[in-house]
Amino acid sequence: MSVAALWLPILVSALAVFVASSIIHMALKWHMPEYKGFANEDAVRAAIRASSPEPGQYAVPYCADHKLMRTPEFQKKFADGPVGFLTLRANGFPNMGPTLAGWFLYNVVVSALAACAAAAALGPGATTSAVCTITGLAALLAYGGGPTQLFIWMGKPGRAFATELLDAIIYAALVAAVFAALWPK
Repeated sequence: MSVAALWLPILVSALAVFVASSIIHMALKWHMPEYKGFANEDAVRAAIRASSPEPGQYAVPYCADHKLMRTPEFQKKFADGPVGFLTLRANGFPNMGPTLAGWFLYNVVVSALAACAAAAALGPGATTSAVCTITGLAALLAYGGGPTQLFIWMGKPGRAFATELLDAIIYAALVAAVFAALWPK
């Protein structure tokens, strides 16, 4: 079966995930407790501005050469803290249009990859169980992989990881359900 034959479930599942994520983030707001502010936010912002950073990823403490991590001075920096990663975006009010367009495009790509996997393994008239299994697992890997890596490597808090994994499970279930409903007979 060709992936082109699956254009409708690709687009509908991408739209379903887009709508579900909008509900999760704008109505349910279950991600809000994952973010904390600094008690001295103005001082923190001033300190960051004073270091003249440009948009990018920053590490504290920063180590340009991993050999330095073995030195007592550098190990003290870790012990004293803080230890973390910071992502800085360009200054200015966030423009949600390009961000939402990028998210929708990502949803289309995830659904298209799920379609590729299912089309390679299944033919027309495949069982609902088989369609759900392949498309759902492919979508779960795509939506759940990022939060898992950030939890493991970047120290993402457990609650944030758990809610993002829950999002991934919901998104994967939607992809699987749409593909099962619209799979060619």
